[in-house]
Amino acid sequence: MTGDETPTRRAWRDAVGVVVATSAYGVSFGALSVASGLDVWQTCVLSLLMFTGGSQFAFVGVIGGGGVLGAAIASAGLLGIRNVAYGLRMSPVVGVGFWRRAAASHFTIDESTAVALAQTDADARRVGFWATGIGIYVGWNLTTLAGALLGDVLGDVKTYGLDAAAAAAFLALLWPRLKRRQAVAVAAAAAVVAAVLTPALMPGLPVLVAALVAVVVGWTNWFAGRSSTAEVTS
Repeated sequence: MTGDETPTRRAWRDAVGVVVATSAYGVSFGALSVASGLDVWQTCVLSLLMFTGGSQFAFVGVIGGGGVLGAAIASAGLLGIRNVAYGLRMSPVVGVGFWRRAAASHFTIDESTAVALAQTDADARRVGFWATGIGIYVGWNLTTLAGALLGDVLGDVKTYGLDAAAAAAFLALLWPRLKRRQAVAVAAAAAVVAAVLTPALMPGLPVLVAALVAVVVGWTNWFAGRSSTAEVTS
């Protein structure tokens, strides 16, 4: 934290940065979805109701590759399973009440979870979760519509670097946490496993296997020094 910036202000700053980067990539989904054979309305409904980028790209990727609807749903579902784990972690963050938790289930995505967990206190985590989740939902749906309408004009949107913008935002959140050997080991193990398995397995499975590897490496604390182990157990 720099200067007199409060944890809540930092949460807002992190949220805005991630919202802008991730929403911009919605243009890519809209264009790709229409190019894969879905019409504009079908594309927009996917963003409104499914609202998890990885699952949406998996769905249209299977459809665009000639796959059947069942395979597309299965691929999207596999990628969406990770949101269940996010929901368990975010449960104490979002607050109490049926309607609040029901709404939170729709906004529990990679980005809202990452921004929330990057904060230092409970209030800032809550702000980070809601500001990121709602902000991306609005931005993603607007840019999905734009991409679907302008897909033919834009051409390959990856040439604009929008796919790298979302990844860069994630790296900015992750980087401050990579100060200990154990955190680096968990991130590296998951990344290597996902990269190796992606060409061999159907969409969704590499992410789940990488998550399992991260849990095992993190839980066993293999690469932590004595001081880190003592801190974890204290």
